[in-house]
Amino acid sequence: MKTLTSFPYKRALVLGLAKSGKAAAELLLDSQISTIVNDYKADESSSEVKELKKKGAKIVIGSHPLSLLDGAEVVVKNPGIPYDNVMVKEAIKRKIPVITEVELAGFLHEGQMIGITGSNGKTTTTTLLHSFIEADSRRVSIAGNIGEVASEVARSTEAEETMVVELSSFQLMGIEKFRPHIAVWLNLFEAHLDYHGTAREYFAAKANIAKNQNSDDYLVYNADDQNIVSFLPSFKSTLVPFSSKKKVDGGWADENWIYFKNEKIMKRKDIVLVGEHNLANILAALSAAKLSGVSNQAIYDVLTTFGGVEHRLEFVTKKDDIYYYNDSKATNILATSYALKAFDKPVILLAGGLDRGNDFDGLVEFLHGVKAMIVFGETAGKMADAGKKAGIAMIQYAETMAEAVQQARQAAEFGDVILLSPACASWDQYRTFEERGNKFKEAVHKL
Repeated sequence: MKTLTSFPYKRALVLGLAKSGKAAAELLLDSQISTIVNDYKADESSSEVKELKKKGAKIVIGSHPLSLLDGAEVVVKNPGIPYDNVMVKEAIKRKIPVITEVELAGFLHEGQMIGITGSNGKTTTTTLLHSFIEADSRRVSIAGNIGEVASEVARSTEAEETMVVELSSFQLMGIEKFRPHIAVWLNLFEAHLDYHGTAREYFAAKANIAKNQNSDDYLVYNADDQNIVSFLPSFKSTLVPFSSKKKVDGGWADENWIYFKNEKIMKRKDIVLVGEHNLANILAALSAAKLSGVSNQAIYDVLTTFGGVEHRLEFVTKKDDIYYYNDSKATNILATSYALKAFDKPVILLAGGLDRGNDFDGLVEFLHGVKAMIVFGETAGKMADAGKKAGIAMIQYAETMAEAVQQARQAAEFGDVILLSPACASWDQYRTFEERGNKFKEAVHKL
């Protein structure tokens, strides 16, 4: 297992445990870096706490004493901890660098690093790109926001191995030198304002994916997204566009084919993955794959079999000629709009969740194919207001996912689509969007 040999700090404070905090702390300790771990809610008797203590960590639980920052040269923060946390604010005040564990992965991995970010589509694109490289019989690993801790994965990667990393704004906000050889920026849509405070701060965090690149590196970017295009003058990367709407000097498509630059890659009719938004994801992954040297045959083999990622416009089943789709990962308006545009059949939409302070007027124009809405969670009232503005006659409230699915089934007719695409985070009722999606699938299968 590799350790940090060129990390410039010798005394670290790890703020927050969970998977990323534990992995970061273990790496720092194995690298002979003096490490303090501070977590407000951790269990003193848990195995992870005991293991870290055995390795030599000092662990403080139940409070955030500012004195822990005395002597600290760097804070490695769990991505989910906001920047208004008392320890984070004090560290910034003292000019102590605050990073996330993906920064550590950048010190460890010796091979090609590909980073992928965007407001939507990260997991699908990351999974696709990983599959392309794997189908080309090359060594590749996958990590980051997709579920595998990047610094933990990077400890065992080899020099000739490609590492594909999904990166959230939470992770990107905490980097100093992290530099992917190929960066992919899918789209940019106002989100996570409860964490970042303003759209400007959120946009700036996303832009960090390319801030350390130079002309030897590539930025694959969405040429159809003007928010992204506005950032391009600030980058030194070699720019490679992709577009689902026009011909560009990168990944693009016409009615019949997908291309990379002037090269035909494959016919669109042979692609299994549906949805206009997924075409953009495909073109982004395709562009990065071609820059990485992946063969057209490998790309073809994947795109003729890859049907999507769980909880992301996932086909669940067809019952009584009614189609059920689980898009629980749709945690904002843009993601839900993409899902709605993927269907030419009447849709019964299940939507709602955590209230982050925004309205849903931006969803109204995409509700024209929706015949009924079942709304739930903290935003049920706001979601219903959007439905009324769209002229939807049938809007019902549900307390549970099982109740929502039952109501949707009663409203459905031959050929309809019942779609869970909440446009909200899940944390008002569920621990994760995966749990929410699984509850939906359970309820569907119990019908």
